[in-house]
Amino acid sequence: MVIYATYLTNFYALKLKFSTSIQQKKKLRIQYADHLLNKLNIHIDIINKEKLPSDGQYLLVSNHRSVIDPLIIELCIKKTELFGHWISKKELYNSFFFGLFVRNAGTILLDRKNSQMSSFFSDIKKTVKQGNSIYIFPEGTRNKTGSSLTKFKDGSRIIAVKNRLSMLPIYIKSPAEEVLMSALNDENKKHLIEVEIGDVIDYKDKSMPLEQAYKNQFSLP
Repeated sequence: MVIYATYLTNFYALKLKFSTSIQQKKKLRIQYADHLLNKLNIHIDIINKEKLPSDGQYLLVSNHRSVIDPLIIELCIKKTELFGHWISKKELYNSFFFGLFVRNAGTILLDRKNSQMSSFFSDIKKTVKQGNSIYIFPEGTRNKTGSSLTKFKDGSRIIAVKNRLSMLPIYIKSPAEEVLMSALNDENKKHLIEVEIGDVIDYKDKSMPLEQAYKNQFSLP
């Protein structure tokens, strides 16, 4: 499975490198997610699907449970016109497995060791002006704790306000990392990941911190 996943990831990475439009990139990202999760026999069940906007620009915010979270999100919004660039850590850019794909699929590099963040915010503004959304995991890294959510890093609401992007909250309810491990051990068994869609949060709404608004949406402790 590892060999197949590596081949598939780099195959689509090269196709994405030569894609010339947003529509092509979206199609290829969805095809990649479909192929890999189907191979693992992982299926996505969307709760409150009717809350998904059909088009527009948003700051899509999601919790982060596993390495396949971006694929899960891509399949959740596959029937919409939404397309966004993922905020991606520098470590992923240099990853043997994901590096080429991440660099070509539509991402914005976040280098946490860089004290100057002006280029990062400039890249976001440029991406939004091109008509794209921004996708982010506000927790900053995968949640490996037993809690439903870890503390949000600073910056998500700043991105939303500076770029006038309302926020689209999505919550991966299932323990996706456990599901992935189970799928790797038994590809013949059907595996299910539940994802819940929340209500859009206006970027001008400052009634509470984003983390608390997110928790309230999904009744998290």
